[in-house]
Amino acid sequence: MGMNENVSKPLDRLSSELADDMAAVNALIRERMASRHAPRIPEVTAHLVEAGGKRLRPMLVLAAARLCGYQGDSHVLLAAAVEFIHTATLLHDDVVDESQQRRGRPTANLLWDNKSSVLVGDYLFARSFQLMADTDSMEVMRILANASATIAEGEVLQLTAAQDISTSEDTYIQIVRGKTAALFSAATEAGAVVSDVNADVRQALFDYGDALGIAFQIVDDLLDYGGATSTIGKNVGDDFRERKLTLPVIKAIAAADADERDFWERTIGKGRQNEGDLETALAILKQRGALDAARADAIAWAQRAKAALDLAPAHPLREILSDLADYVVARIS
Repeated sequence: MGMNENVSKPLDRLSSELADDMAAVNALIRERMASRHAPRIPEVTAHLVEAGGKRLRPMLVLAAARLCGYQGDSHVLLAAAVEFIHTATLLHDDVVDESQQRRGRPTANLLWDNKSSVLVGDYLFARSFQLMADTDSMEVMRILANASATIAEGEVLQLTAAQDISTSEDTYIQIVRGKTAALFSAATEAGAVVSDVNADVRQALFDYGDALGIAFQIVDDLLDYGGATSTIGKNVGDDFRERKLTLPVIKAIAAADADERDFWERTIGKGRQNEGDLETALAILKQRGALDAARADAIAWAQRAKAALDLAPAHPLREILSDLADYVVARIS
């Protein structure tokens, strides 16, 4: 699809539309990640928070609230809470995955140690619950608490499913809903709830976040088998080396002949990888049409996200969120 200017940078348009709110969120994040007693905490969090992530999740909270005509300032608390949950999971993820790089920089566990990453992650989770409590909304607490549980559950499910080559697409989507989409949908739903909208609009914004998150993760998994390191901030083939069963591989295994099945069992199932295996994997994925099929799935989820917005109130932000769904998959088209 042609990348016209209008679609090319919805994130920038979102940022400029929400600039004042976002400045308030960033100030709140800095204020709440401080710790008088444990200087290690601001050191580690600053490393991640200042690494210039896209701040996509907090922007989704703000955009949903503004789209629903919200006038108060609870959405700023919620946006900061969501970013803290996200940062906590990143700290823990990097320990679990033994990652060396995040957003193109060394990971916290590499710069400090695993203990610091785990404990600072715990601290940020606790901070996020304080922020939620400050909104005085039981419903919002419920949404973000449920999302936090779903995220943890998705991570554990991934541990057990990761190297099992009989893992189905359904299980994969369940894992993705956990580790990625749950926080997207919690962000958009919480923004709606704090605005006191009707159940249909709330559901529409939940559905948008859910489908956007799934599309986002499938794209991430695809880029791992073909994105330039500069665009993904990690090395191509990391998922293969970490024996992660992502959608392209699941599709290739479903279509595999006996030799290919043996290859996947050896490399992903048993983790016995030799020189040249990544190239073989890429060749099989191409030959089986697995990359194209996964790409089609990502585009279908993006379409589903856009369709959900039809039930949201008319607002300039609605167009930007719709373009954002296109933008997420434009990286692979």
